[in-house]
Amino acid sequence: MVADASLLAKLSGQKRVKSFLTRAVEGGRAAHAYLFVGAPGSGKLEAAWALAQALLCEDGGCGACDNCMRAARRTHPDVHYYTPESATGYLISQTRELLEDVALAPIRAKHKVYIIDRAEQMRANTANALLKTIEEPPKTVTFILLGTSTDTILPTIVSRCQCVPFRTLPLDESAQTVARATGVDLARCRMAVAVTGGPNAAIGFLKSAERQEARRQMLRAIDMLKRSDEADILLSVRDLLGVIKAPLAELKDAQKAMLDRDSDYLSRGALKQLEDRNKRELTARERSGIMEALACVRSLLRDVLLLVQDDAASIVNEDARDIACRLAEHATCTGIVRAIEAVGDAEHRIARNITPQLTCEVMLFDIRKALLCP
Repeated sequence: MVADASLLAKLSGQKRVKSFLTRAVEGGRAAHAYLFVGAPGSGKLEAAWALAQALLCEDGGCGACDNCMRAARRTHPDVHYYTPESATGYLISQTRELLEDVALAPIRAKHKVYIIDRAEQMRANTANALLKTIEEPPKTVTFILLGTSTDTILPTIVSRCQCVPFRTLPLDESAQTVARATGVDLARCRMAVAVTGGPNAAIGFLKSAERQEARRQMLRAIDMLKRSDEADILLSVRDLLGVIKAPLAELKDAQKAMLDRDSDYLSRGALKQLEDRNKRELTARERSGIMEALACVRSLLRDVLLLVQDDAASIVNEDARDIACRLAEHATCTGIVRAIEAVGDAEHRIARNITPQLTCEVMLFDIRKALLCP
């Protein structure tokens, strides 16, 4: 039975999904492949990790055993999380690695889970290579694919998965969920949801001093653009990236400790796979932190756009209203739209693995030009 301490029991905002997955786990009827579809921020990834935890736990998700704790920290070696490593989608080498890993036995648990994020970015050759494995995986393997819509994923993939739709959560509803879980005031919860895209991610954001400091650093950099020279902008980006990378040192130490502990009974090949996966995880975490900082800028600029049209407008970043008002004093709607486009350009550069330092520097220069020279 799924325990109250499990990730599955804590899923919020998607009651039908929670009920459906809980019944499947408790009844031993979990499918071999799922396709979670819904808008960004609807909680698909959180649900995927929750289901993975329940499948790896011998008690269906007790929330307290070693397997559950590792899954909750997203460090379990038998949960493999994939995201596109190319700007145009998944690489064939990623598919090859996945197929080779499927044939290996689990490392710590009796089950293995493969979470494939942004499944719509699987190219035809990549998806076709996975078809047979997804249709008939080993009994100890479960696939969870995440996408925005079944219309954007190959029909052959969709037909081989149990589709689970996620509804779009209104901002205020998500904020209320976060407020109940954290005790934080509603205004700050609205900001956290707007930045992170969903209630579970927002809860994590509000519990992280480092992530909130990264937001403060980014908003401060935007606020200072009017009086910043080139050296000031370069320094602010360096400080921002330092804050984003700080928590990764602890993760890196934890990864090394796990490798040292497991090295005695793992083959050289398995250790190499874990090392490669750890490197990808560090890169993905850094990229996620940068994307979150960019989301903070986008959210602030949208508030500025509202204030340009109505200086008494209700905004998401109420704690930064003074910054938004200062920016709105001299900005135009056209300039703000161009500034928001600069954020989008930065997101595309990060997705293409362009250096974060250079990407953020270019974005800040572009935003300054858009806001001050509309």
